[in-house]
Amino acid sequence: MKIVFLGTNGWYSTGTGNTPCVLVDTKQYYLIFDAGDGIQSLDKHITANKPVYLFLSHFHLEHIHGLHILPKFRLQSTMHIFGQPGTKAILGRLIDHPFTAPLHRLQFKIEVNDLTEGTHHVPFPVTCKPLVHADPCFGYRVELDGKTIAFCTDTGVCDNAVALGAGADLLIHECAFKSGQHSDLWPHTNPEQAGEVARRAGARTLALFHFDAYYYRTLEERKEAERVARTVFPNTVAAMDGMELEV
Repeated sequence: MKIVFLGTNGWYSTGTGNTPCVLVDTKQYYLIFDAGDGIQSLDKHITANKPVYLFLSHFHLEHIHGLHILPKFRLQSTMHIFGQPGTKAILGRLIDHPFTAPLHRLQFKIEVNDLTEGTHHVPFPVTCKPLVHADPCFGYRVELDGKTIAFCTDTGVCDNAVALGAGADLLIHECAFKSGQHSDLWPHTNPEQAGEVARRAGARTLALFHFDAYYYRTLEERKEAERVARTVFPNTVAAMDGMELEV
């Protein structure tokens, strides 16, 4: 199983990276987590005729505005889009005139589905749990090819992130804040907190992700976050755009 980080910034794209998008290439499926600007390079990596499953965490624009890029793709299989309750209605309004080309005008088939909290078979098992953020946000846990991947972006420290990452081969967890930073009004996590979530979850590997573009202005600052997180959870890596991991 190969994980490709297509966008690792939070809030806005800069020279350090695009806004959030992660591709998971499995034996039978392509999985995508979030649809920020990073999704623009999807066609460089989708080379096989496998179904595509896109999981959206929430509706903040940096996580969905890449959907206006979809008309550039010529997928051979259906793209299945999943998100929290209300996803189908919200995308039906946003991915349409006067904002962008509507989904039904694409050169491939799109299906949009709402998911409730819990475990679903889509056809592989995916577990959704709400995270702690300024607006409703889902974290995900998928089990495929004998591996478990957890995706928790835009969240403060919470038990649901720990549950989603329990025993995961890879926990992709946000790191919007720098060491010591905290906000009750706009919850996110810093590197030591992300490391603690991974430690409590008993995950095998932690990938720091969703670095706030205002705070993290250089890749060197991400490496410092990696260093801090490793004091809590040694098997930590700071994700960069274009980085690939084998799980």
